[in-house]
Amino acid sequence: MHRHRSLSLVVAVIALGCGGGNGRTPLVLYSPHGPDQLGALEKAFEARNPSVDVRWLDMGSQDVFDRLRSERANPQADVWFGGPTTIFDRGVTDSLLSPYRPDWASRVGPRGVGPADLYWPVYRTPAVIAFNATAVPRDSAPMDWDDMLLPKWKDEVLIRDPMASGTMRAIWGYIIYRGILAGGDTTPGMAWLRKLDGQTRAYVLSPLLLTEKLARQEGLVTLWDLPDVLIDRARGLPLDYVFPAGGTVVIDDAIGLVRGARHAEAAKKFIDWAATDEALLLAARLTFRLPARTDLPKDSVPPWIADVESRMREAPMDWALLAREGPAWMAYWDQRVRGSGKR
Repeated sequence: MHRHRSLSLVVAVIALGCGGGNGRTPLVLYSPHGPDQLGALEKAFEARNPSVDVRWLDMGSQDVFDRLRSERANPQADVWFGGPTTIFDRGVTDSLLSPYRPDWASRVGPRGVGPADLYWPVYRTPAVIAFNATAVPRDSAPMDWDDMLLPKWKDEVLIRDPMASGTMRAIWGYIIYRGILAGGDTTPGMAWLRKLDGQTRAYVLSPLLLTEKLARQEGLVTLWDLPDVLIDRARGLPLDYVFPAGGTVVIDDAIGLVRGARHAEAAKKFIDWAATDEALLLAARLTFRLPARTDLPKDSVPPWIADVESRMREAPMDWALLAREGPAWMAYWDQRVRGSGKR
């Protein structure tokens, strides 16, 4: 699902290739959560567990799944940290996960909990309509999904490449599911996505490039996840957002123990820690992560969470259907819909 930076990936690959000569236990995370969050969590976890050396690879959610699948016979990662539960369900089918019940298991769910203790929800990630706040007055911005198809947004839409992004796959899945509810099959949803393709200036390869293009007005509107928009707004980019009036796609963002993990005990310690008060509040304050747990101390929760929860209305979604049919839908979109809207 988030902020992929190629430099950090290269650095992480180099680090993973180095042996742990300092006597500490290496702990390898594959995650889409981005360097800001992963770096902060690494520092905090190591402060509590000085014998563990946390190492991470930052990549898109789909890329994490693909890499884990390619390494199934010789796992390199210990923890799969982040991504929609629909992608984790594919990991369950492909035997990429081992069961583990964390200390906080009774404080989440039942939504977002995988079968047989194979994964657990840590965060909830809302999808929003984001726009350049300098060029687009808030009262002129798209207020709902269908507003993205209005003529004034022709060639002003930027889209994160959906094939590598769990966030975009979830949004595409919602559009198709909404069409199924209205018309009985995938035809209405694919027709909608074809119209959006006609509006789209570019499919962007990384979240960082997406929001930077938006800030430079190389496109004025997009569909993306709330944490990245809030992170970029906090660092000064002229971005704003709305929750779609028809309902917001809210992704359950999970964690799981990689099957065959080389450092399983350290991995279990990290999973136990990832949804503690300390870790969730750190992620909420620094990188705007919405906790899956709802029992955090009210006097410690950042004010933005209450604001989001008061304004956000969640859209209905059949996540099991998306997990089952989503790969075929995405393959059809990539082969038959992408690039066809302007013909």
